[in-house]
Amino acid sequence: MKTELEPVPEDWQRALAIVAHPDDLEYGCAAAVAVWTDAGREVTYVMVSSGEAGIDTLAPAECGPVREREERASAAVVGVRQVEFLGHPDGVIEYGTALRRDLAAVIRRHRPELVITLNADDTWGGTYWNTPDHRAVGRAVLDAAADAGNRWIFPDAGAGAKADEGAAAGAEPWNGVRWVAVAGSDAPTHAVDVTDGLERGVRSLMEHRAYLEALTDEDPETYARTLIEGFAREAGERFGGRPAVTFRLFSR
Repeated sequence: MKTELEPVPEDWQRALAIVAHPDDLEYGCAAAVAVWTDAGREVTYVMVSSGEAGIDTLAPAECGPVREREERASAAVVGVRQVEFLGHPDGVIEYGTALRRDLAAVIRRHRPELVITLNADDTWGGTYWNTPDHRAVGRAVLDAAADAGNRWIFPDAGAGAKADEGAAAGAEPWNGVRWVAVAGSDAPTHAVDVTDGLERGVRSLMEHRAYLEALTDEDPETYARTLIEGFAREAGERFGGRPAVTFRLFSR
């Protein structure tokens, strides 16, 4: 028998969601974001790539701007005002110091208490192989949350902060990340009741219309609603019967 999930802590004000592609947050997590922004919390999105390799019928130079527009519209549905794109190449994002540096820099700039990312395990549900981009970004986010707090790691990465002795200007460390929440994990520990955010979670995925039309022959609304509501119902079985979004929570 699976154990009940704990509620995600609520004693925070700023969150930073970092994922590989536009649409990664919309497969469930966005419903939780809607609940958080309704409560007055600030959530910022960072996409490591622009998803430019995600639509077979569109060349990357055309696809990237389309997917960026769709992500901004999607974020607005759930109350997110700021979306950044780091410009790493879609499909071939590499885990390593260059990626960790970029992520440490955005964490230092935005100074979140909660960082959100996506499943970095090898598989989804032990059956479907995860993509290299998801694995690279999820792992790098966990590492960068610690990197951001160490003044001697990437000392010149960051912007807008006061110089510290021995560190370059604009690189003030940020040790304020209290948790990293991994969405889509096969081993979740916590959840958010998304009763009041579920409809906006569905609509946020529907904003990725060009992507969904290329992905499936189903009507985009039917596809989005079936998927998101199904995920929430399944998660709710371990969260008091309430529709939920699950996370594996790492404390720092």
